[in-house]
Amino acid sequence: MTTRTTAGIGTLTLRPLDPLKDAGLLHSWVTHPKAAFWMMQDARLEDVERAYMEIAADEHHHAYLGLHDGVPAFLMEQYDPAHRELVGLYEPLPGDVGMHFLVAPTDRPVHGFTRAVITAVMAHLFEDPATERVVVEPDVSNKAVHALNEAVGFVAEREIQKPEKRALLSFCTREQFEKAVANA
Repeated sequence: MTTRTTAGIGTLTLRPLDPLKDAGLLHSWVTHPKAAFWMMQDARLEDVERAYMEIAADEHHHAYLGLHDGVPAFLMEQYDPAHRELVGLYEPLPGDVGMHFLVAPTDRPVHGFTRAVITAVMAHLFEDPATERVVVEPDVSNKAVHALNEAVGFVAEREIQKPEKRALLSFCTREQFEKAVANA
């Protein structure tokens, strides 16, 4: 479990996702209109259970539930881009780690929360000394996440065509992340 405390936000903790126990909660998140870029809008509960059971069984893909002061508040997926998501779309380097994150919908948004989440996610990924850079591939039209990515040090490289979307391939090294966080 990884824990990070941010002034004015609180404590963010990551724990391994339990696909069966957490599926109902995840279903409410991934089918919410604010999660359109997650591309599970029409998913049934069984679809979410199945998707996360597959991730749990996959040695190259992992899912974590993020807690805000002990309450579920976000989802993070980590994957090996040499084996999942980006195979054949770019040349992975040793130490590359892919990442997706989703903040739970809320009626009471907290200013700075999503940035604190992506910062905690990145800190978690870089806790592993083998991680050299983080790779993301958000939808090209997801301008909000592009701004968040840039705020934590990501640099966009190019657009790529994935089977499900046109994506902006972006990278963030440990040094870029540390510099961005130090300047925040």
